[in-house]
Amino acid sequence: MPVITNIQDLKRIYERRVPRMFFDYAESGSWTEQTFRENTSDFEQIRLRQRVAVDMSGRSTAGQMIGEDVSMPVALAPVGLTGMQHADGEIKAAKAAEAFGVPFTLSTMSINSIEDVAEATTKPFWFQLYTMNDADYVRRLIQRAKDAKCSALVITLDLQILGQRHKDLKNGLSAPPKLTPKTIANLMTKWTWGLQMLGAKRRDFGNIVGHVEGISDASSLGAWTAEQFDLSLDWGKIAKLKEMWGGKVILKGILDAEDAKMAVKVGADAIVVSNHGGRQLDGALSSIRMLPQIMDAVGGEVEVILDSGIRSGQDVLKSLAMGASGTMIGRAFVYGLGAMGQKGVTTALEVIHKELDTTMALCGERDIANLGRHNLLIPKDFEGNWQD
Repeated sequence: MPVITNIQDLKRIYERRVPRMFFDYAESGSWTEQTFRENTSDFEQIRLRQRVAVDMSGRSTAGQMIGEDVSMPVALAPVGLTGMQHADGEIKAAKAAEAFGVPFTLSTMSINSIEDVAEATTKPFWFQLYTMNDADYVRRLIQRAKDAKCSALVITLDLQILGQRHKDLKNGLSAPPKLTPKTIANLMTKWTWGLQMLGAKRRDFGNIVGHVEGISDASSLGAWTAEQFDLSLDWGKIAKLKEMWGGKVILKGILDAEDAKMAVKVGADAIVVSNHGGRQLDGALSSIRMLPQIMDAVGGEVEVILDSGIRSGQDVLKSLAMGASGTMIGRAFVYGLGAMGQKGVTTALEVIHKELDTTMALCGERDIANLGRHNLLIPKDFEGNWQD
């Protein structure tokens, strides 16, 4: 068992063990990848205020996200093709999250289905919805999430059209992988992954295959998916989806103060400040850089969750101190999953929790609820000096 001290340790193991197309799928952004890079580098600009001679005993990172008790305010974000990073990846990630006491979010584009994850877990999880043109499929998908007792619907708003990710095109990304000479050569070096995948419950998109007429293989699935993302999605349709769901709704992909206000207007229970991990609009500002003006616009009216760029407990602390009520991690848990399966997801959560707890203590805080701007040193021009 290697000694894991940070998320980067997991990433190095992950890169060795997972086929290149799936590593690249997770570890890439759109176009020039500027936003992808700045999601993490902008966290480095925010510094922490060290405090001493304070009582550090009895610390607690526990809190709530949308009324659910959590051991720390970190949810596992929805990540497509998680079951290609490790056999039964969604199931293993969900089980690790449940045991650790944090929310897990299942993607529409998951390998394991809603029913697979519900059968393997005892605690309700969140379900992420992509809005699609097939209204009957969307209606049935929402009903399946209801039947599985999902506790929140996470509606992703920033993927009506797909940002180009060069590596996915060059790798011929598909699930399961297409057996080209290049792919076969790479898979021969990932034999442990291959053996695990032979015993996987599924190797295609479990929420789609078998639930849409005419989809029987990767090519028919690809053709259907390419035509499905709803270009006409607007706030009226979002309100209808919220009504159809009838439970707690989280709107993911908010990166502008005006959109945050609209999310409040349609009655969202929480919003996720996110640029899709830098995988959509390249050139957009990082999530952490946009958080202050979004907090100014809607702070106190809705829960605000920060997503995109978090790789450490320090990043979590900075997000919370800047006003977010919670955070989401995607790549950080995928690194762990690809590296060591369920144990790797648990390890990623343990690393982040230890960093969060220790950093909180060194900032002079015992309760995560007490974090605030007073714990940070923020550059005067952090939000940018942009011309109107």
